[in-house]
Amino acid sequence: MAKRDYYDVLGVNKGASADQIKSAYRKLAVKFHPDKNKGDKAAEEKFKEASEAYHVLSNSERKQNYDNFGHAAFENGGGGRGGFGNFDFSGSFSDIFEDFFGEGFGGGGRRSRRSNNRGSDLRYDLSVTLEEAFSGKKQDIKFSTTEKCDTCSGSGSKPGHNPGACNMCGGHGQVRSSQGFFTVQQTCPQCSGSGEMITHPCGSCGGQGKKQASKRLSVTIPKGVDDGTRIRLSGKGEAGSRGGSNGDLYLFINVHSHELFKRSDENLFFECPISIADAALGTSIEIPTIDGGKAKIKIPAGTQSGKQFRLRAKGMPYMRGGDYGDLYVQVNTEVPVSLNKEQKELLEKFREIENEKSNPSIKKFFQKAKSFWQN
Repeated sequence: MAKRDYYDVLGVNKGASADQIKSAYRKLAVKFHPDKNKGDKAAEEKFKEASEAYHVLSNSERKQNYDNFGHAAFENGGGGRGGFGNFDFSGSFSDIFEDFFGEGFGGGGRRSRRSNNRGSDLRYDLSVTLEEAFSGKKQDIKFSTTEKCDTCSGSGSKPGHNPGACNMCGGHGQVRSSQGFFTVQQTCPQCSGSGEMITHPCGSCGGQGKKQASKRLSVTIPKGVDDGTRIRLSGKGEAGSRGGSNGDLYLFINVHSHELFKRSDENLFFECPISIADAALGTSIEIPTIDGGKAKIKIPAGTQSGKQFRLRAKGMPYMRGGDYGDLYVQVNTEVPVSLNKEQKELLEKFREIENEKSNPSIKKFFQKAKSFWQN
């Protein structure tokens, strides 16, 4: 079943402001929240649908991708440019809803506490050549990160000791405060929502459950990556605190410029100089291709400078498919320099015998110029 338009889901138009989008989502979230509609599968689906729509439209980058490409921008782990992959309701939604009501709505629970301890995302800039972007490659990378402490298995407590309940929130991870007629629940400032206190800290990690490490990872760069491509490696970021999940590692690809080829999306462009004689009489030339091979091009007699020839499927591969772009070869006629005596004499003779029929563009130009002078 096709997905509904995200703007229709929230009941707003495409020009709606961030506040209007937020307000529309809040009404739907309150109406269809699972805690208020226990056992109602239809309400649960509407709740997820609205949350997914808000997740996209509340972020300027994701919203722009959606406006340009629609749902296709986020298919297959992220399409278009800068896709975000599958929507995680367990993590992303809790952040959205807590922004409106605080962690107390719906009970919070262990899942919410664990998400607060999630590790940080990491960025790694990786440079590749155009040839490597064409064929893809595997590469080992090394970076600094944090890993789960081996001594305490990530708990933060000294082996043989368990964390105790936080004395400020009583182990709930939340504290309540009254504001007029309302009672507001907020994350406990002492335990950061975990509900626990480390009474006997691990000697290796100081109670954090993680420690600094240098990590080596083998990564695969897919065929067809372009400059600015972002690759997400789930769970390869920093370790979470006290049992929290790992963050993600993002590879940002930089493709070096090439001395021969210029790239535009999946197409390649190449300029090839030819002599006046070859342009006038015609010839065949061999040009290089990005895969390291050669391709032959027939230059017809009378080819003008700037003429482009298209070689199908000789460009870059598409990242999400088996097709290839094209290679466009532009021939530029080079005027000879440093002529010797014999060459000059031959050209002088050629100039004497050439006629207007051989140079139709020149004839047309001077006809226009003559008409201009007469008028």
